[in-house]
Amino acid sequence: MRTDPTDTGGLFVGRRPGTAPVHYREAPQRAGGLRGHADKQIANALLAAIVALCLLCWGPIPIACLWLGSRAQYYSGNVEFGIVVTFGSAAALLFGNLSLMQRLDRAWVLVRRAAGHDQRRGVLPRVFAVTAVVCWAVFTVWFLVILGPNDPNL
Repeated sequence: MRTDPTDTGGLFVGRRPGTAPVHYREAPQRAGGLRGHADKQIANALLAAIVALCLLCWGPIPIACLWLGSRAQYYSGNVEFGIVVTFGSAAALLFGNLSLMQRLDRAWVLVRRAAGHDQRRGVLPRVFAVTAVVCWAVFTVWFLVILGPNDPNL
């Protein structure tokens, strides 16, 4: 009896249609020469794009959304409208960015497999975690060392 949640799609009674685990036929063969080099370069470019988009989530996108909300509040004279614009733009931009990163991650897996690597999982969760830790460390250094806790502007 197969009751492992990874085999049954999380249910112990049976599998929902279309939720079977992905089974690859065999390990990919190494691409040689120019094609292998091109696949490596494309995979590296996709990884760099994922990292860049991930870094946008931790600073530029939230700041841009706050700026948009402040402009909306300034022009309308309504604080609630500014808050709605801020949260709406943040949700749209962050979820749109995440959707784009997921697509790039799937493409990265395919390109890595085309290059001959036995790549089964994407890199997005690891990149997201590393960029979160790095941005947290940079912010902590900025806040405690560069800005200083005794800044009169706080």
